[in-house]
Amino acid sequence: MTALGTRLLTLTIGGEEYAAQVSNCRITTGEADSDFVSFAQAAAGGGREYKLAFTAVQDPDADTIWDLVWTQAGSTVAAVIKPNGGTVAGPATPHFTGNVVITEPDGDILGGEANASSTAKFTFEAEWTYTAKPVRVIA
Repeated sequence: MTALGTRLLTLTIGGEEYAAQVSNCRITTGEADSDFVSFAQAAAGGGREYKLAFTAVQDPDADTIWDLVWTQAGSTVAAVIKPNGGTVAGPATPHFTGNVVITEPDGDILGGEANASSTAKFTFEAEWTYTAKPVRVIA
């Protein structure tokens, strides 16, 4: 068994890696809000919705994850999470892939509370909905 550590995760969105800008990254799941539930979905416990949830540094430069939110909201892009880092997916080092819809966060997107630390950064939290259940890639 290979338990996931807390230092190796990488996040790639639209072919660009953003691990240096993200401090918290996860796939969340919950009951889908839907007016139509098929019998197959009901038998499986109901429809599910998956989200890419993350905390990232506020950096208004071009080619940052913050810039993606600011300029590309509404776009669908490929997302790859590699919980163990690395470039090759395998049974002990799976990658999780899927398409997400970029959306602006509810709440803070620019600025925040003062901090006396010279290394502190403003951050923002976002949740982007996957268009389907992410795929676990093991080969």
